[in-house]
Amino acid sequence: MEQHQLERGLSLTQGTAINMIDMVGIGPFVTLPFIVGAMKGQQCIIAWLLGALLAFMDGSIWAEMGAKWPHAGGSYVFLQKLYGKYGKMFAFLFIWQTTIQAPLVIASGAIGFSQYLTYLVHLTDGEQKIVSGCLVILMVLLLYRNIKTVGKISVILWIITGGTFLWLIGSGFGSFDSKQAFTVSKDAWDLTPLFFVGLGQASLKTVYSYLGYYNVCHLGAEIKEPERNIPKAIFISIAGIAVLYLGMQIMVLGVLPWQTVAASKFPISLYFEHIYNSGVARFATSLILIIALSSLFSVTLGYSRVPYAAAIDGNFFKIFGQVHPTKRFPHVSLLILGAFAFVFSLLFKMQEVITAIVTMRIIIQFLGQAIGIIIWHRQKPNEERPYKMKFFPIPAIIAIAVWLFILLMSPGKYILMACGVITSGLILYYFWHRFNKPAVA
Repeated sequence: MEQHQLERGLSLTQGTAINMIDMVGIGPFVTLPFIVGAMKGQQCIIAWLLGALLAFMDGSIWAEMGAKWPHAGGSYVFLQKLYGKYGKMFAFLFIWQTTIQAPLVIASGAIGFSQYLTYLVHLTDGEQKIVSGCLVILMVLLLYRNIKTVGKISVILWIITGGTFLWLIGSGFGSFDSKQAFTVSKDAWDLTPLFFVGLGQASLKTVYSYLGYYNVCHLGAEIKEPERNIPKAIFISIAGIAVLYLGMQIMVLGVLPWQTVAASKFPISLYFEHIYNSGVARFATSLILIIALSSLFSVTLGYSRVPYAAAIDGNFFKIFGQVHPTKRFPHVSLLILGAFAFVFSLLFKMQEVITAIVTMRIIIQFLGQAIGIIIWHRQKPNEERPYKMKFFPIPAIIAIAVWLFILLMSPGKYILMACGVITSGLILYYFWHRFNKPAVA
């Protein structure tokens, strides 16, 4: 792969910042009511803990692969390496899936931003869509520059993100009711099928809020000392965000009744309004919107490198492999993904986009990598690994179990959608392989 076209300009601090602002975004703020409502009370903390557990277990897989193969494209490279002669097929399926779900991820952040903006400014549905579309365009313009500049911007955005969370958590101590925060109803632990359906639906949303801990792997060709910095960035990101999410959830439930949280479109704004006043709540909402912008910035950056990696490897359309002549970043890939995200931001709603994103990625990407790394260890036990998963294969097995649980608890139409994407990808791969043999040989 001609990864030398990209510049290793991102430090550990910058890579970690990119990961963390990707993970936060608008996700935890717009999914909080659904998570609390699905679990019907304070026991929703289980869903957050399950999401954190999955992130740590799956993060161990990404850390090992990212340190071993620090190239642009992340999963595109990993799947090829893990599956040998079938690797090209898995990689093609991942790229095909990414051309659909990556713009959906970007669009979900833009849609969430426009929805939360209505706390400050009244917007009709049509006006919200205009805001979403304009936001995608803004992100592309901000990212149309050298990676070193992008890294510096990311650190500034993370300072705002982390500071906002610390303010959020610290503000609640004066009004915090421990009994309200930790007392659950008598039937909370009735392990009926309904309980597990609720946990599965809530966990799907918490997992969405944790996604992004692997973004540094997409930028592997641009990370300094990747064998050391990629695993560190992944685990620092997950630990830091897990603490912030758990602190946020506990504080909100200690200040507001869970029924109020579940019924609100703007739970964090309502939280600040309850503690301070509407003016402070409006200021806090503005900071949340900046956090949403930060996440869009990071996720668009990471995904733009995936089609690029496939294109320079001859396994996707060549146009995606073009690098800007002076700024040295894959500008065509960025522009095309941005264009699709712009269209998707005008067409879809937030909750359906979130469910589609997570369900679509489980089979090929997350399960594929978890199973693949076990096979790789068994087939090549003595191969050099700059970072080796602790307690192998336990993290991979736990990740597989939790991903399967979330997949099976997803609505049937989204499982069918995921299977449809895979089936169409297999058909496309057959024709691509048949008519592009020199490129994929």
